[in-house]
Formats: sequence, structure tokens, C-alpha cells
Amino acid sequence: MNGSATNKDWFVHSQTPRLERLEAYFGGHAYDPHRHDTYAVGITLAGVQSFHYRGVHRHSPPNVFQDMLGGQPLPFLPGGITTDTRMAESVVRLLRHIDSPLETFEEDDALFDLASAMNAHAGARPAPRRFDYPAAQRVRAFIDDTTQRSITLGQLEAVSGQNRWRLSRDFRVLFGTSPYRYLTMRRLERCKRRLRAGQTLADAAFDAGFADQSHMTRQFTDAYGIPPGRWLKLTQQAQND
Repeated sequence: MNGSATNKDWFVHSQTPRLERLEAYFGGHAYDPHRHDTYAVGITLAGVQSFHYRGVHRHSPPNVFQDMLGGQPLPFLPGGITTDTRMAESVVRLLRHIDSPLETFEEDDALFDLASAMNAHAGARPAPRRFDYPAAQRVRAFIDDTTQRSITLGQLEAVSGQNRWRLSRDFRVLFGTSPYRYLTMRRLERCKRRLRAGQTLADAAFDAGFADQSHMTRQFTDAYGIPPGRWLKLTQQAQND
């Protein structure tokens, strides 16, 4: 729930086939008592939220989470409220930039993080298992070599020969980051090289594999804490000093 200077109710809505994101301000009663057959996760940004699922929320079908967790029982959070930092980080990743659509790969990656955080918070212990390094290495090599603008977990599943969610778990453990984050950083490295070579922001974004300049700017700022135009200006100033 976000505050409003005028105290008028408002909301911003963004939806994909599997995920609904909503940023809203409700100054009073928002919903009558109701139930969800999906997960509804919210963050209170200002004020106080009574437990009626006010504020920003999203829906994800439970079977998606169960697939991500390898068929384990769905995680349950007693009381429905948590201050767990891992949970908070995974939810923020899904809900920030609500005015920008998520790539399918980005959405899959963020949902996996949330499912894993919920499972850990619920006290589930991961079953001992072996990791498939050759499969994960094939995926890493594919990401290193590709400049495609649209990559899906389905493609990586085909490259690795592994179930997409097992691949996601193995990649995180073996390489310390998720497949989508790894792809994003490789794109950003290509983008920086092109910017230093004199390309425009739009051309560098396109050649690096981003959907457009706006998409690149969002990812660049999230990764480095500074917009690409500002970064380029500082880099050029340092070279001229």
C-alpha cells in the first residue's frame, strides 16, 4: 500500500497469464472478507494495512510453485505476515517497476526466488540431491554465446536436458546466481562495451539483446545503481582526466 497526498483511492494494474501485479492506495475499507485459491503477497509501503490483503498484490497458481519446488507440499506461512528479509527481497523483485512488463524468463526467475524463499521460511528442508554440472555448464555456455532478445526457460531446458526448475536450482548452487541474472549481466557487459565504443543508448540496448532502451535502462540502474547515460558520462570524464 502506498500513501497518497490527496488520500484518494487509486491503483496501477499489470497482468500476465500467470501473474497479477497491483500497486494501490486504499484510505479506508477496501475488500469484504474473501478467500483466494492462489497466493496473494503484499508489501505495505506506507500507513497500516489491516489483514484484508490491501495494497500491492500478485496472484500465482499454486501448481506453479509446486512444480518449482519439485513436487513438495505448498509452503504455509502461519499468521500470514513475515518480516523475513529474503521473502521481502523476492517480493520486491516481482513488484518493483510495475509500469514495465516482465520478460517471461524474468518472471519465471523471480517466481522461483519467491517460491524458494517461502519454502525456506515455512521450515522445509531441501532433500539431499546431486547436481548436474555438465547440464548447467551447457546452459551457461549457451547464455554466453547468445544475443537473442527473448530467451525462455524452455529453451534452457532443451539445452540442458534437465527439468527447468531443477536446472534453476542447480545453476544457482553451482554458479552463485540465477540463469536470468547471469543473462542480464552478460547483456549489460555487452551494452557497456558498445556504449564505450560510441553507440547510442538505443543501439547499444538492441545489440546487447534487450527489448528496448527502457528495458536496458531499468536493468542497468538496478544492477549498478546509476542510469547508463550518467555512467557513460562519468566514464568519459575519467578517460579525459
